[in-house]
Amino acid sequence: MKRIQTKPIERVQDFLEKVRQEFDLTHSGWNVYKKRNQTDEVKSSRSKTLSSYKVKHGDMLYLGFDAEIAEAASASTSMSTTGSLMEPRHVTSAGGAFTDNKASSSSMRTIVQEDAVDLYLDKQDGRIERDRDEHLCRHGPQGKCLHCVPIEPYDEDYMKKADPPIKFLSFHSYIRKLTGGVDRGKFTNLENLSCKIKPGCKEHPPWPGGICTKCQPNAVTLNQQKYRHVDYIQLENRFMVERFLNYWRNTGSQRLGFLYGKYQSHKDVPLGIKAVVSAIYEPPQIGTKNSIELLEDDREAAVNRVAQELGLTRVGWIFTDLVAEDTKKGTVKHVRGNVDSHFLTAEECIMAADFQSKHPNPCKLSSEGHFGSKFVTVVVTGDSKSQVHFEGYQVSNQCMALVRDNCLVPTIDAPELGYAKESTNEQYVPDVFYALKDEYGNEVTRLARPLPVEYLLVDLAVGFPMEPSYTFCYDEAVTPFPVEDRSDIGEIQDFNAFTQYIQQFSPDKFFQSMSDFHVLIYLATCDMLPLKDKMGVLLEAVGTRNQSLAERWARSEEWATVEQLMEANSPLPLASHSLPFVASQSQPLPPIGGAAAGGAQWTCAHCTFLNPTTSTTCEMCSLPK
Repeated sequence: MKRIQTKPIERVQDFLEKVRQEFDLTHSGWNVYKKRNQTDEVKSSRSKTLSSYKVKHGDMLYLGFDAEIAEAASASTSMSTTGSLMEPRHVTSAGGAFTDNKASSSSMRTIVQEDAVDLYLDKQDGRIERDRDEHLCRHGPQGKCLHCVPIEPYDEDYMKKADPPIKFLSFHSYIRKLTGGVDRGKFTNLENLSCKIKPGCKEHPPWPGGICTKCQPNAVTLNQQKYRHVDYIQLENRFMVERFLNYWRNTGSQRLGFLYGKYQSHKDVPLGIKAVVSAIYEPPQIGTKNSIELLEDDREAAVNRVAQELGLTRVGWIFTDLVAEDTKKGTVKHVRGNVDSHFLTAEECIMAADFQSKHPNPCKLSSEGHFGSKFVTVVVTGDSKSQVHFEGYQVSNQCMALVRDNCLVPTIDAPELGYAKESTNEQYVPDVFYALKDEYGNEVTRLARPLPVEYLLVDLAVGFPMEPSYTFCYDEAVTPFPVEDRSDIGEIQDFNAFTQYIQQFSPDKFFQSMSDFHVLIYLATCDMLPLKDKMGVLLEAVGTRNQSLAERWARSEEWATVEQLMEANSPLPLASHSLPFVASQSQPLPPIGGAAAGGAQWTCAHCTFLNPTTSTTCEMCSLPK
């Protein structure tokens, strides 16, 4: 039920526009009726007034939908349909109320499946227990007073006195603060910022022909975000990170990877969340000493599917910004975080915001079903002691909105500065401001052209556990399987490399041989092996560390086929992968098909590639003849 303020002399068209705005009706196919059975329609008119329909103060009107429109709206917004969408809603004019009946209300409620860590923290008390103060408390050991009663997780004094001080509220502490009033958050609604013109305004031509206060987005004043969706990033072990950093050590080029792991509760921050990283996947990319270019990844969906069946999800991204200082000492230059540099560049902030928008945080308190993001950013760079250092960040929800709505761009000559775009005939951009203190200590507001990116950042700590943990097995005596997309340095994922890797394990170490994220990705994406859709049990076994289940899968027909291929391939000389393959420009390329023109050939049964008779393995897929 919603109340609409109006007058009897108001035009019907203006009154119906108020109804549309009040219910945020973005589609057509709705009508207002005087009677509950959807008769006596109040039809839109620029000349007629409400008094001509005999609508007076306190009258109850009813809102109904066409069946086809209602079904389309329900399907497009993924809403539950436990009630009939054809049942009318109630409208009261001129000081009355405008309500949904129960069936209609339940039918329009968005279903939100929150993350497991959010469901867990939502059930926790969250209050911080305090010990009895010997100097201030005057009661017995079982009593409580003002000086020792549990305090709320958002208590500012506690945050300041914590060691180390807690700079940002955890997201669930922020929610407790919003819902901690007398109404217990009954009317709390987390709204995502929008920098776009609201669609559907009929009072003027579309932009650039016109704009009004009803459809114009509000100006944006950037503020330091007081909370963060993730409070800590935990890297399970150094082996995983060293494996990632070896690319930079071998080439001097920068490298980017996606972090896969889980979100868990973080005990060091009240109602906190930490991202626990178990594996790093390296997508196709071109790296130089100063830049990284991401390429299209055909395996992305398969990698995410493998991670999901392992119980993991993509929690963030990591990239290097390392410059060697002294190769003998193994030191690196301190290029970020000092007075002459930056924390993140504007371009990196924009990329982080884009990743966060693609991984939204499910939230039941938002009408859109999501608010902010748990996706984190990790930078590997040099610290003030010239040692390799890990820094963690997220960008604010305001930054996410500016990037999502294409309002923020980097500057050419200053990497630490962003730039709020100006409006054009193609796009309206709201004014973006930030506040700072001038040389006299007065707070002044500046237009974000340019914009220091510190206003967009939320920093968080990155570290390793006291006792390393291993979701995937690690053995120093075993040469690891090559990492994907490193063919430029001679690390090639093919059947020869897989055979060499498996031969390092005895038959009773099958589970250990399969407990490698890169091995599982190779098996799940290799078109020449019969495993792509047959790995469910194996992935479950690795994800739950169930060795007996993995050994049972090893007796499957699919794995027996792979073993036969490896047995046929193992007596042959295996290709060395220590050096990259470089094609000489002075030598002609071989003819299509791989065999010399006019020579005898045989067709590979696995990939159909034509090979010369002198070859006993396929030149394309490396499988035996």
